[in-house]
Amino acid sequence: MVNKKVLIIGSKGMLGQELVSVFKRDKDYKVTAWDRKEIDITDQKQVQEKITKLAPDVILNAAAYNAVDLCEKDKKEFAKAKNLNGKAPGYLAKIAKKIGAILVHYSTDYVFNGLPEIPEPQGCTHSCSSCGLHQDFVPQIGFGENAVPEPVQKYGRTKLMGEEAVQKNGEKYYIIRLSKLFGKPAKSAGAKKSFFDVMLAAGKKNKEVRVVDEETSCFTYAPDLAKKTKEIIESKKPFGIYHVTNSGACTWYDAVVELYRMAKIKTKVASVSASEFPRPAVRPYVSTLINTKLNPMRNYKVALREYLKNIK
Repeated sequence: MVNKKVLIIGSKGMLGQELVSVFKRDKDYKVTAWDRKEIDITDQKQVQEKITKLAPDVILNAAAYNAVDLCEKDKKEFAKAKNLNGKAPGYLAKIAKKIGAILVHYSTDYVFNGLPEIPEPQGCTHSCSSCGLHQDFVPQIGFGENAVPEPVQKYGRTKLMGEEAVQKNGEKYYIIRLSKLFGKPAKSAGAKKSFFDVMLAAGKKNKEVRVVDEETSCFTYAPDLAKKTKEIIESKKPFGIYHVTNSGACTWYDAVVELYRMAKIKTKVASVSASEFPRPAVRPYVSTLINTKLNPMRNYKVALREYLKNIK
């Protein structure tokens, strides 16, 4: 059997390093791992030349700009975000189509406005005084794969640009939306730390931490996302948009309470509103990604326990 060639772009990032690990463990794949030193995906000519020469069967684009607040307040940073998040995925989609490769591109829950519709039980007529349909009905609140994107900040707009560029220029592609990524710190210099990394450090040096008890969504454990990516490709799922997060929607506050309980950190966790920490970029109030196409992933609490074990 001829090994499938897989190109992983952004290979030293938090997700990229896990993709490299997952695919390298399988002898059916020949992995090429490129980070920014090996390729600048905002340079269309370079993308065409280097990827045509390599001729991979699968391209995984884990490179992204994710400085949400910096992008909001700085025009130059916004331009960088538009190039990396918005235009570059289109260049990759074009070359993937030309060479017949599958493209996997990663997007975000921040393409949504934070105000999901609240589902009603089937048969509801809104005559609540005589209706028993709601008695045992627990609505799943969030955004499905077919929900209409409407970003509320510049970062989200650049990620939506990237989705649209892949859809316009690509053929065989998977757009995978995730949220609140965490895992082993990235190998790339200057990489953003995950929320749990930041909160572990804060818990070890403070008697109390104040955490926003809003912005409900799901966490995504990088190793689980990498495995699920491979599963999507190998099971030949229909091309299109997929939502991949660990189960268990929660707020930032909920997650820190769970983190400190598992890590046996005694620091007090105070619940506060988002208004206590003014940030340049608006965050969606609810951005839970609803998965309707795949088997659900394990609860984030189980993944969090594994994360804590692995960083010791």
